[in-house]
Amino acid sequence: MQYKDYYQILGLGRDASAEEIKKAYRRLARKYHPDVSKEAHAEERFKEITEAHEVLRDAEKRAAYDQLGSNWQAGQEFRPPPGWQGRPFGAGTGRAGPRADFSDFFDSLFGGLGGMGGMGGMGGRGEGFAGMGGFRPSGGEHQTLSLEISLEEAYHGGSRSLQVQVPEQDASGRISTRTRTLNVKIPAGVNNGQKIRLAGQGSPGLGGRPSGDLYLEIKLRPHPLYTLQGTDIHLEVPLAPWEAALGCKIEVPTLGGAVTLSIPPGAQNGQKLRLRGRGLPGQPAGDQFAVLRIVNPPVDSEQARDCFRRLAQELPFDPRAAWRRA
Repeated sequence: MQYKDYYQILGLGRDASAEEIKKAYRRLARKYHPDVSKEAHAEERFKEITEAHEVLRDAEKRAAYDQLGSNWQAGQEFRPPPGWQGRPFGAGTGRAGPRADFSDFFDSLFGGLGGMGGMGGMGGRGEGFAGMGGFRPSGGEHQTLSLEISLEEAYHGGSRSLQVQVPEQDASGRISTRTRTLNVKIPAGVNNGQKIRLAGQGSPGLGGRPSGDLYLEIKLRPHPLYTLQGTDIHLEVPLAPWEAALGCKIEVPTLGGAVTLSIPPGAQNGQKLRLRGRGLPGQPAGDQFAVLRIVNPPVDSEQARDCFRRLAQELPFDPRAAWRRA
């Protein structure tokens, strides 16, 4: 796969402004549009110009492309660096899907997702070349970031201060990156994979168009006590053999505070007891399930061994009797 110098394709320097990129694209697109051009290889040239413009007109894609540096030569053999992070910049924008007419180089950087949002009226063969006169820069792209929170934050809700790196353009359209601090409200009951939308906090739009949105995708950290299944919370509750056999009342933790749980006599290992409404908040709220686990005391003294011997003698019990009845 060959490296493509998008600045060279448009005849620009790497410090070109957004306005210079737009003008270069319009000039070259008029010259090489296959419906009107007499130039040799006009269609291939037009595709190259369109691909270069798709990257350089977009603040995020341009910033990602510029991470590769300026030491590459057009036509050099190219492989994305290990851990390349450019791919997500092209995704999730709500534009067109994979572009068969974009190069493998583009696909390797941006996952084949780009769209033709900046082409004005030139999207189809014979669809009014005059549409170039109505060219309008597109709005900023949406961004998606992962936000890791605790199960307690998901249950109670809260707020979080985040620092994010975002591309921005100055008055002349040149791209730079800055750190921005955002205050995020986390709604109670949010779950794995759900997204919090921050309107207008994504990539800046070009030419005064509105910025995209920033989506924070929730990822719940593993909890030392609880496991989450949907909106239900599961808690393993250890019991001594006599607590399970005789029944008892114990305090168990929940995300909303400790509650008293009645263990019925003859409780079995793995039995589940429901605490209704003690899962994640919602309509309806989830439940918490206490999963009983019978734990034997350590037999680390002669006294303890005698105790179990007496139990074996005084309480005949065959836990494998069902095998013989089968």
